[in-house]
Amino acid sequence: VVLNQVLVRFLPHAGADADAFTAEVIRRIQADGTCWAGGTTWHGMHAMRIAVSNWSTTENDIDRSAEAILKCVHAAG
Repeated sequence: VVLNQVLVRFLPHAGADADAFTAEVIRRIQADGTCWAGGTTWHGMHAMRIAVSNWSTTENDIDRSAEAILKCVHAAG
């Protein structure tokens, strides 16, 4: 594995607070329970950290997780 962690920042509609929106998306993802992602601060901005490092993670797991994350983004927006 060359890269197993990424940071994601969610941008809300114009004029809204991106840090607060990102925090709300993370809260919803954690509450959903399909996958787990944590919050972090990078260059003074709130972001979501996703790590994929377990040998048993399947492509289907990734697809389900991506769908759950998108669902949470849309619900927060």
